[in-house]
Amino acid sequence: MDNGVLPFLRAYETECVIRNDALDRLPVRHAVPELLAALAERGTAVLSAPPGTGKTTLVPLALAGLIGDGPERRVLVAEPRRMAVRAAARRMAWLLGEEVGGAVGFSVRGERRAGPATRVEVVTTGVLLQRLQRDPELAGVDVVLLDECHERHLDADTAMAFLVDVRAALRPELKLIAASATSDAAAWADLLTVLEGGGPAPVVRSRGEGHGCRVFFAEPPRASGPRTAPGWIRRCCVTWRRRSGSRWSAMRGRPLLPAGYGEIARTAGLLAGVDAEVLQLHGRAPAAVQDAVLRGTEPGGRRRVVLATSVAESSLTVPGVRIVVDSGLAREPRTDHARGWARWRP
Repeated sequence: MDNGVLPFLRAYETECVIRNDALDRLPVRHAVPELLAALAERGTAVLSAPPGTGKTTLVPLALAGLIGDGPERRVLVAEPRRMAVRAAARRMAWLLGEEVGGAVGFSVRGERRAGPATRVEVVTTGVLLQRLQRDPELAGVDVVLLDECHERHLDADTAMAFLVDVRAALRPELKLIAASATSDAAAWADLLTVLEGGGPAPVVRSRGEGHGCRVFFAEPPRASGPRTAPGWIRRCCVTWRRRSGSRWSAMRGRPLLPAGYGEIARTAGLLAGVDAEVLQLHGRAPAAVQDAVLRGTEPGGRRRVVLATSVAESSLTVPGVRIVVDSGLAREPRTDHARGWARWRP
């Protein structure tokens, strides 16, 4: 193994079999020693890593001492969405060769799978904020990792403000990491230490694996009506069929649709009968479907079409995707002044 790269061959105090082959394929492993050194020196850091490098799944395990030679810690990982929470916990448990609820658990609104032996707990930012309100010191927690911190929303920003204040006033030993795939790391480095002084937090960068791509544009339908009308959905299906035809027969595709269960379900209906497995990835998708999507396709297996909302696309890394059909549409909150309330509009 290369010098300076975290060794993954040490098992922890269970009979689980760590999947070292999968861990060794994650590029972020090269940045873990630098991250651990930054935490030991400053207690806080910014981790900038491209999508798919393993920052969500490998880094928390290393921080908790479940892999490598680090000390045992209890790590809290905050994700912006429930689907990402469940998926991250299942993936980390799989890497350790065990089930969720043991060394790795999760908590979302209305559901918690964690126990006394849990050392990595994945939670939504809303759950984290509630815990900070009940127990500002986060007793028993050694490290908090705010994942996908660039996805700005009220819960995440408030939780970040609480944690920065807690480190400055109550628990300077609490270690805090902001992780993101964006390049705006300097602003987060300043924010993490704004109450402490001593300069910005260290920024640790991980390399990724680049993949070439080609971009094709398809004309939108000329039919009038709202952009989420069936014409737009049919266009996505036609575009995918054309790009996954004879010349692209070995490819896998993933249309991205406006955030909404209705569009996903209608698209799945229009793709009925295609020679592929059609999977729907959204916040209401059953855990078994999410697992099937994240497992990827076996070599020589049947092609898959993953119908994903922009929410699912921004929180998860889906393996095996070769074609992405993007509708170019999204829903945003708009205030309806006639009715006096906010609505999600395309």
